[in-house]
Amino acid sequence: MNPRTLLASAALTALVAALVLTVRYDGHFTDPVGLLGWYLLCWGLFVLALLALRRVPAGHVAPLLVAGALAVTLTGLVAAPRTSTDSYRYAWDGRVQSAGISPYDHAPQDPALARLRDTWLFPTAAACAGPDLAPVPHAGGVAHCTRINRPAVHTIYPPVAEVYFLAVDRLAPEGSRYKPLQIGGALLSVGVTGACLLILRRRGRDLRDAAYWAWCPAVPVEAVNNAHVDVLGALLAVVGLGLVAARGPGRRAGGGLVLGAAVATKLMPAVVLPGALSGVRRVRDAAVVLVPAAGFTALAYLPYVLVSHGSVFGYLGGYVEEEGYQDPESGSRYSLLRLVLPDAWALPVLLAALAAVCLYVMRRGDPRRPWSGALLVTGWAFALLTPGYCWYALLLVALVALDGRWEWLGIAFAGAAVYVLAPEFGHRASVSNTAYGAAVVLVLAVTALRRRGARRAAGDDARGSRRGATA
Repeated sequence: MNPRTLLASAALTALVAALVLTVRYDGHFTDPVGLLGWYLLCWGLFVLALLALRRVPAGHVAPLLVAGALAVTLTGLVAAPRTSTDSYRYAWDGRVQSAGISPYDHAPQDPALARLRDTWLFPTAAACAGPDLAPVPHAGGVAHCTRINRPAVHTIYPPVAEVYFLAVDRLAPEGSRYKPLQIGGALLSVGVTGACLLILRRRGRDLRDAAYWAWCPAVPVEAVNNAHVDVLGALLAVVGLGLVAARGPGRRAGGGLVLGAAVATKLMPAVVLPGALSGVRRVRDAAVVLVPAAGFTALAYLPYVLVSHGSVFGYLGGYVEEEGYQDPESGSRYSLLRLVLPDAWALPVLLAALAAVCLYVMRRGDPRRPWSGALLVTGWAFALLTPGYCWYALLLVALVALDGRWEWLGIAFAGAAVYVLAPEFGHRASVSNTAYGAAVVLVLAVTALRRRGARRAAGDDARGSRRGATA
């Protein structure tokens, strides 16, 4: 084996070993600082593996990248969900739908659904002692609880996600518990790698950029182990942007449909739509993408609207309020803006800043690289919103793999640091400011260096042209 390929393989092996130990380390409640230490180790080895991959001969890149993607992805399967209970809600929503009931009509603790409960999702007695279990009202002296978070509220997930939960439930063997959702997350993660490789190859780009997703520690932790449905939204966003970048209104319209499916999976992928409109000058050209996207999203909701007695938006409004997005004075949302502005100004300034970024992308963006504009909008949205949930950044990581601007990965790591450490430090804004502030400094510094290098290269080319003209 080529020595450089061997070195990259060794770095990748160390990363896989560290990920296995990290996923198996159950320190979310008992040792969050120690868990962050494991995260730091994994991300450090990730950087080393990326650097080693840059020196691998071109002919060895694709096989090594794919083998590494499979190994890294599989590490998420070595333990039960460690740092999130969201997949338990997914499993419940799938079971409810398999019983012919709309997931939007009942909260998990509703007695009307008691017949669907089992001891895996709804333990009793001594099994209710865990810190991640919520009590469930029940007659009698025996304690009843559930692994589902917020069991008193209706589901929040959009229709494409709900269809996915139903499909997993129907395909899962009896008694398989959380594992089918983890396997589904693994398959979707590998699908994102494949889509990135295909787009990069067709564009004549360096396939190594796909490793930003394929080997990223966030993927096995959040997409596989915690089985967050965000990975489905990321896959659909990548495919949709790839179609939008293709020539011809038919493919662009198809890209709009797929982007609509991404939005109808988790809503968050809506931030890539300005990128999909990069360089668009005519309303008709924008409509080719936006009309199919909006139409698919609306049609996806329609069947659930027809069969549901409750709102198909579920707990969305309550979630936005709970997370402090409506009230800038609560929690650690908009923490970087609140560091330099009065609290009341944070939300208006955020909206104005994001509107400016969107307009810049739509006017100056490259229509052949819509993911570049999408990354700019998504990255700054996360930097200014300072979300406390790290799995949101799966979309950002996928966009980095398409665009190659690795500096935005700092935002993904910042989200993980905030999520792990915030409970330990009382959810103080200082944790968010430190993590996201460092990530923004990294983005600004690397961006400045890139521009300086581009100007220097342009100057060298101009001087070379003048010398050639006078020769």
